[in-house]
Amino acid sequence: MKKFLATVSFATMALAGAIASANEYPSKTIEVVTHAGNGGGTDVTTRMMMLRARRELKADMVVVNKKGGGGAVAMDHYLAVPADGYSILTFTIGHAATVAKGKTKMTLDDIRPIARGTDDPQILMVKCGAYADAETFVAAQKDAPISYGTTHLGNIDDVSAFMFTKKGGMQTPKIVPFDGGGELATQLVAGAVDAAVLNLAEAGSQIDAGDVCPIVVLANERMAGLPDVKTAKEMGIDVSFSTVRGFVVHKDTPDEVAEKIEASLMKSMQHGVYQGFLESVGLDSTSVVGSEEWGNQITTMVTDMESALKELGFIE
Repeated sequence: MKKFLATVSFATMALAGAIASANEYPSKTIEVVTHAGNGGGTDVTTRMMMLRARRELKADMVVVNKKGGGGAVAMDHYLAVPADGYSILTFTIGHAATVAKGKTKMTLDDIRPIARGTDDPQILMVKCGAYADAETFVAAQKDAPISYGTTHLGNIDDVSAFMFTKKGGMQTPKIVPFDGGGELATQLVAGAVDAAVLNLAEAGSQIDAGDVCPIVVLANERMAGLPDVKTAKEMGIDVSFSTVRGFVVHKDTPDEVAEKIEASLMKSMQHGVYQGFLESVGLDSTSVVGSEEWGNQITTMVTDMESALKELGFIE
């Protein structure tokens, strides 16, 4: 009996300690692990989130850069840190591709979604005047394949083009890679490719000049900045791809801690400072969503990536 009571007493003390730890969280610096170098889009998004989040959490926050392997180094590093909420991982569409390819030890079962910070839809763009409208653009590709310019191979850009044409019953496109979005936008105007997969910011100057026209947005809803451009889903093509950046923690992070992190990050990213950042890169408040919607998107991204990359030959 004494042994039983001692065991119960120990378990009660451990539970009380866990509750106290959750209530006291955070009591030290929080690390935010990214795969990007200083100044990149992911790094900047992370730091903009932290501007207000450190105030909401009443704790210092620092960025830990773990570059390499398309996010694999950062993800494998993250698996080795404690699941106590003192380390947050920035998760992007590139991480989803790396998980789909099996290039990391991490799986979706290892993480718990917290919040999304940016949702920059992939946009199919053409040289202005090349196609009368989105319907004409789609119809042309049912007769013969066209060339798509991208800035990646085996990642979101060519996957976006491939899945759009596949689910829309179109011919498989010819993919032409370029070094960056700026070069791609220029070459689209020059006629080097028939269409391009770009984000709004990458072709902003050419759009303003009337040289490049967005023709289909690969998102669930129309973009505020492009209210007249149809989405693929409106056209009956079930495709949604975005350059997304958000935040996750270990699956085993205590519920109270994870919920506190989510509430703090959501409040920080709904603040005018972060919203101003979104506006500066052509996005709006719809970029910021909580754990449920973000978690569903992560699962969809990895599933769609795996399917597309297998058909493209990047996964056996």
